[in-house]
Amino acid sequence: MRKTVTERAVSLYVHVPFCARKCEYCAFYSHAPNNELVDRYVSALIREMSFLSIEGRPQTIFFGGGTPSLLTVRQWERILQAMERHRLLGTPEWTVECNPATISAEKARLLRAHGVNRISMGVQSLDDELLDRLGRIHTRQSVLKSFDLLRKAGFDNINLDLMFAIPGQTMELWRQTLAEATALQSEHLSCYEVIYEEDTPLFAGLRSGKFSVDQDLACDMYEELLDLAADRGYEQYEVANFARRAPGSRTEIPDRACRHNINYWRGGEFYGLGPSATGYIGGVRTKNWPNTLLYCEQLEHDRRPIESREQLAPLARAGETAAFGLRMTAGWPFDLFKRTTAFDLREGWSNEMGEALAKGWGEMDEQRFRLTPAGLRFADAIAEDFLRPEPGSHSAPRIRNGDEILVSAELS
Repeated sequence: MRKTVTERAVSLYVHVPFCARKCEYCAFYSHAPNNELVDRYVSALIREMSFLSIEGRPQTIFFGGGTPSLLTVRQWERILQAMERHRLLGTPEWTVECNPATISAEKARLLRAHGVNRISMGVQSLDDELLDRLGRIHTRQSVLKSFDLLRKAGFDNINLDLMFAIPGQTMELWRQTLAEATALQSEHLSCYEVIYEEDTPLFAGLRSGKFSVDQDLACDMYEELLDLAADRGYEQYEVANFARRAPGSRTEIPDRACRHNINYWRGGEFYGLGPSATGYIGGVRTKNWPNTLLYCEQLEHDRRPIESREQLAPLARAGETAAFGLRMTAGWPFDLFKRTTAFDLREGWSNEMGEALAKGWGEMDEQRFRLTPAGLRFADAIAEDFLRPEPGSHSAPRIRNGDEILVSAELS
């Protein structure tokens, strides 16, 4: 297998496209597995690794999906052995997404033994009726059991994914889920409002009038989240992300923050492997084919499975970087933004910052610009104003390369 020489990337994302059942709200590329196709996918993924030529090791790795924990122990062994051959083990932060219904003690021990040191568990809710409504295959009890199993396997950095404003979810149910989830003492929480994506059963239910959206309730749930998370020792560092801080730590960003996502928000480079995965290296954005069979066939013929390449103009990339970075509570330090993009935020985006300041959505001093707590609630609209798309080009693509959705013109 020939190698393609590229610059060293900070992060590596691997997309596992298989789910036991498609969730009602999910618009990302995933589908039900069959044994033959999963084995072909594993072989293809190992071949795709051979195209990488990374100087040193990536600083973060993230296996997302889909449901990476759906892979069998044997399939994981093959992937881990290939990663060892390609010197991809030993990264400082290595996350694997897990569904509570597909975690076993053997699988957890295998991942931990090979250097996986962070688990992101898709909980969504701790109410069984709401879980069924979302199309999830796990129960409240399986969440508690899996969390205990992961702790016993040695994982001391666990993220819990939660959702609010679920159809039929009351404030009391949301409070109960938050109370139970924080009582587990996980190191990280990712909490996001339900998004109604076209071509999903949840969107169809909304369009048909089966339920409606109560935006006031959604806002109240978000405020409840902020209050309870802070009370339980979690520090908000991004619109939807909360992490614990080590005792005595004085860092700007809490110690248990997801470094993989921070790399995206700060405009870093990353590789993407697997069907539909997106990468950004040397000013070029690539996207793999969102078709597992085609992905496998391309690699079986020694071809990279890339559907599209886009050379981003410096200003367009800087606009995306500005938009993503505003999601963080730390905002953008002016010096860091200039080192990252070669542009001065105070010059190229002065009007947009001024509008945010006038509305009370932003604050600025000599060192940085950031959104206020009120502004973070409107990060979607504010970020869209910071984009600088080229005439005739598309806005930033939808990227599912971490704990949450990364979008540009339609930030989640």
